[in-house]
Amino acid sequence: MTKYLSILGSTGSIGRQTLEVVEQMPEIKVTALTAGTNVERMARQCRQFLPELAVMADEASAKALKDAIEDLPIRVLWGMEGLIAAAEQEQADTVVTAVVGMLGLKPTLAAIRKKKRIALANKETLVCAGELVMQAAKECGAEIIPVDSEHSAIFQCLMGSRSKEEIRRLILTCSGGPFFGKTRQELETVTKADALRHPNWKMGHKITIDCATLMNKGLEVIEAMRLYDLPLSQVDVVIHRQSIIHSLVEFVDGAVMAQLGVPDMRVPVRLAMTYPDRAENPAAPLDLLTCGPLTFHEPDVENFPCLALARQAALMGGTACPVLNGANEAAVALYLQDAIGFYDIPRLVQKAMDTVPFIQTPDLEEILQADQAARQAVCRSL
Repeated sequence: MTKYLSILGSTGSIGRQTLEVVEQMPEIKVTALTAGTNVERMARQCRQFLPELAVMADEASAKALKDAIEDLPIRVLWGMEGLIAAAEQEQADTVVTAVVGMLGLKPTLAAIRKKKRIALANKETLVCAGELVMQAAKECGAEIIPVDSEHSAIFQCLMGSRSKEEIRRLILTCSGGPFFGKTRQELETVTKADALRHPNWKMGHKITIDCATLMNKGLEVIEAMRLYDLPLSQVDVVIHRQSIIHSLVEFVDGAVMAQLGVPDMRVPVRLAMTYPDRAENPAAPLDLLTCGPLTFHEPDVENFPCLALARQAALMGGTACPVLNGANEAAVALYLQDAIGFYDIPRLVQKAMDTVPFIQTPDLEEILQADQAARQAVCRSL
């Protein structure tokens, strides 16, 4: 049970929902908050939750925050040094890693070394350096509780399982995003505004675009492999438009277990706070009589090639995964700036995977270098 909490990425979607959960759990004290450049929202959070430490992305934002909360006894830091300080914050027993992208890797490793519980909402950490992260957690005795709805679902389905040898396969569900069923010709003309209209979830822009391309599900395939130490052949994806079944586990005896619930991230967030116990949740309960039929479809990897690219990277392993992720982050950023089209995202990712040198067993520095090389490859390809 969490008593003291540090939230990395408190002004983002997951961070805000985590704080909504904390509002319902007065027994939890927030000790550190970190954000990007949203000074106004961070100042409000600081006044409400009174952390010991607040961290911004850059020096200018940190100065603005310090001015805004100068009457409060809160230490203000900035940059990676500040993120790591928040992750290592002595009093915190749980660290929610909700920052977007590779930014979360070093702070997560820092928290693991301090033997914190990691409420993991940053999938890129395991996508890019999963073997290193899971080995560090094992060596340090740190607990990793997934917050992504799909991985939380699998985590819950496996609570009674004694061995991974009992698992036949993991089945990740996927909403299909806003473009489910569209042809390639239709997808050639979709707009950024179209891509940001997710049918079931309210999330940040980057992850919403990843859902539209199905890259998000590809990253989750890699994350599942790392979390549960399973090969690619035992991780499947099925389109489930209603987002009621959050994922399933098929066991060797043919039994299939699923976790169902309303599409509300406060459910997995709260579980990460209270595990191994469960507690009342502010999220609405699932009503089976009104949720409608539950349907399933095979993913369309021909018109949504990002899922196939992710599975290719998963099969290769090594630096293929940080290259995939780094190139995708760079391409999505360009797409959000209206600098490229929808299908330029998989094209640029594929080119980076084809051109960045591959290392089979990279160390942390080589993973970070591969990430940067992938981003540079995307910029050169414009």
